Amino acid sequence: CMHRLLLCWTACLAAATPAGNSPVPLVIWHGMGDTCCDGLTYLKQWLEDEIPGIYIKSLQFGNSLFMDRWNSFFSSVNEQVEMACDELGLDPKLHDGFNALGLSQGGQFLRALVQRCGKVKVYNLITLGSQHQGIYGFPFCTDSWFCDVFRQLLSLGAYLSFVQASFVQAQFWHDPIHEDEYKLRSAFLADINQEIEVKLAYKERMMNLSNFVMVKFLQDRMVLPSESEWFGFYRSGQSKKVYSLNESYLFTKDSLGLYYLRSHGRLHLVSYPSGHLQMSKREFSHLMPFMNVTHKNAREPMTL
Repeated sequence: CMHRLLLCWTACLAAATPAGNSPVPLVIWHGMGDTCCDGLTYLKQWLEDEIPGIYIKSLQFGNSLFMDRWNSFFSSVNEQVEMACDELGLDPKLHDGFNALGLSQGGQFLRALVQRCGKVKVYNLITLGSQHQGIYGFPFCTDSWFCDVFRQLLSLGAYLSFVQASFVQAQFWHDPIHEDEYKLRSAFLADINQEIEVKLAYKERMMNLSNFVMVKFLQDRMVLPSESEWFGFYRSGQSKKVYSLNESYLFTKDSLGLYYLRSHGRLHLVSYPSGHLQMSKREFSHLMPFMNVTHKNAREPMTL
């Protein structure tokens, strides 16, 4: 009986443990104006061809592609992150962990998922052109008095409670001229960036990442300033001079675990000399080592 019990226990353990050589699943969160299954179809198919056997889940918010696209503009980001947490936590194919790829605002939202969701295990987080420090500017409107006036007008309504509750892009609007108002009234960004209260769980979950890859597009005019893609931003009180990741309080105080990740070879800054999300297949292939991993080596830091 004992022998049979041992055999049964061993078989059950093997069934519950992922094969060491099986590919780690991938979760994708699309960007503004896109959908789970429209613009990303080619990318998903290509990744499935490049990584045989991989399970890829592209997040959808709403019961149709129209509503998925609509919700990328008009919805509560906090609710989306909570919904994603519940959905991914219930997916049995993701119980042993997954890698996460976020495009534009989807990358920032996946970071929020990592910080807030204790139901999932994320190994590698890759963000493409994501506004980690928020935005202060209208896309493609730069270097003119009109653009300065326009973004000041946008700030007048950005932090109204109903705007913060329903307009996605307002929820990561970061006004460097009025930092105190941003910190007090931002419903989403100020929280995930530890502006008011440092939540140790947020930091610990970020520190548990195997690798955090941030891709910046040097000619980006969609995310303003583009330095936000590497946690840089405008210096407080003005909107011309910017600070870098190394100068940011999030890094110097390590309130989000970024310094820890970098000192352990787990934080990777990648740049491409192009516009927003403009990547060739060859350039994207440079990121494949962070997606083409198995459960056996999922916890290892990598180098580019």
